[in-house]
Amino acid sequence: MVLKLRLARFGRTNAPFYNIVVAHARTARNSKPLEVIGTYDPIPKKDTYDTTGAMHKDIKLDTTRAKYWIGVGAQPTETVWRLLSYVNILPAKAKSKGSAAPKPKA
Repeated sequence: MVLKLRLARFGRTNAPFYNIVVAHARTARNSKPLEVIGTYDPIPKKDTYDTTGAMHKDIKLDTTRAKYWIGVGAQPTETVWRLLSYVNILPAKAKSKGSAAPKPKA
């Protein structure tokens, strides 16, 4: 069975909060996961330890479990891939310019 690393949404309207979970690929987004390996809060907040006043999004992740699940073949979604690249578990994907299909020459 194919495993996915993906986000499960919690929180209320206009205040999302996500669990980073390992689940079977064919299950619903909020069904019971195999394991919860972290959390992601996409609402930017000020860091109490940063004196510049910059806003930060909160990512908490069990890196050893994330590396384990990737090692056994779990496929991360695009968003989870981006989050894992922030904490240096996966390399950042290159951004593509334009559309995927090449334009024909006239």
